[in-house]
Amino acid sequence: MRQDWEPEELLASWTLVEADWELVANKTGATRLGFGLLLKFFELEARFPRDRHELPGPAVAFVAEQLGVPAGELERYDWSGRSIKYHRAQIREAFGFREPTVADEHRWRDWLRQEVCPVEQSEDRVRDALLSRYRSKKVEPPADSRISRLLSAARAGQETDFTTATTQRLSSSTIERLEELVIEASDEVGGRGGFLADLKADPGRVGLKTLLSEIEKLERVRAIGLAEDLFAEALERQVAAWRARAAKLYPSDLRAAPTAMRLTLLAVLCWTRTTEITDGLVDLLNELVHSIGTRAENRVERELISDLRRVRGKEGILFRLAETALEHPDETIRTALFPVIGEGTLRDLVTEAKANDRVFRERVRTVLRSSYSSHYRRMLPSLLDALEFRCSNTTYRPVMDALELLIRYRDRPGQERFYPGSERVPIDGVVPRDWRSAVVDETGRVERVPYELCVLRAVRDANPPPRDLRGRR
Repeated sequence: MRQDWEPEELLASWTLVEADWELVANKTGATRLGFGLLLKFFELEARFPRDRHELPGPAVAFVAEQLGVPAGELERYDWSGRSIKYHRAQIREAFGFREPTVADEHRWRDWLRQEVCPVEQSEDRVRDALLSRYRSKKVEPPADSRISRLLSAARAGQETDFTTATTQRLSSSTIERLEELVIEASDEVGGRGGFLADLKADPGRVGLKTLLSEIEKLERVRAIGLAEDLFAEALERQVAAWRARAAKLYPSDLRAAPTAMRLTLLAVLCWTRTTEITDGLVDLLNELVHSIGTRAENRVERELISDLRRVRGKEGILFRLAETALEHPDETIRTALFPVIGEGTLRDLVTEAKANDRVFRERVRTVLRSSYSSHYRRMLPSLLDALEFRCSNTTYRPVMDALELLIRYRDRPGQERFYPGSERVPIDGVVPRDWRSAVVDETGRVERVPYELCVLRAVRDANPPPRDLRGRR
């Protein structure tokens, strides 16, 4: 119980009412004060104080004043004799409570094990739930030491239930591969921790190397053979707690753990990381496609800036051209305009005007296509093997059809420049209008490299993507 109480709080919680005075009756001195404090404490906490030091000082003074007993008399109250036992029994009866039994402990240990521990990882909140249970059933809770033992037994029992259920669903080959993770980590030279350490690590900076490394990581963790529904019956918070626990352990900790515990921790870590890496791959893909496009735009912009000299004061130049033309309508351009505005300046104006958005976008597409085909395209087969996209939203149906087309052709990236004429290639909803001329030639053939880029950009542009337009674990 807290020790600081404001006067208003004391008045509301520690004031003796009529029923309390009937219980205090003709008690006197230390007995009267001790009983009054036990009574009000039990009313607030549904338990008795462990000793006099748990009683708030302001409350002792407040109750002592009401009872007409000096607060110092509390020092004389016997906390272990027959009187306090009688006082407790009298207070229990007044509030309709009873003492706890061994059967209560067994019943509520099982209740904690099955209902509370799987969803609540905080020891304090589990304790609060147990004390609330005692209170709601009007049973006085046992001593703190017994409460602690009960909580430990419930937690241990819940862990046993979870590890037993998990290991029973693991095949012998999966168990062998999980154990190999610890063996490999223990044998790793330099203390890196082998694949187990890589599995816990987040991906590095966005790039092709990172993407391919994450694909390799995903393939290896999938090869362990964990069932997709391994933890389907477990609560999400429970799995998350075990995953956090496994992530903190060193290989030596796992090696020292009991077999069922070790296998469960490894299974949870691998199972959750499969989903996390899969979703992370989709995010990496989106970031990489965006990065490729941004770099292409920056490169073209730098080239354009170096190709042309920005002409300043264009408005003034145009005004002087118009004024001169009106003053000399019958003269030739060379004789009337060039003396006013130099021929070189006019040529710079024309060059700058041609560097418009359309030209800029065409050059960006050229650079983007070159960069993708020469470097980034090699990620496509591995990416399509690692991820499976699903979507029930008809808005993304063209994108899904396009992905299916890419999957069918993933094993022959350089064999055919164009898709066969007999192949149905989704265009609407996949290829932006300003990309059509780069994707479809004058005879209607669809070129694969720019089309693949459009598909990847279409996946990225589904932002935020619908829940089912994500990589499956």
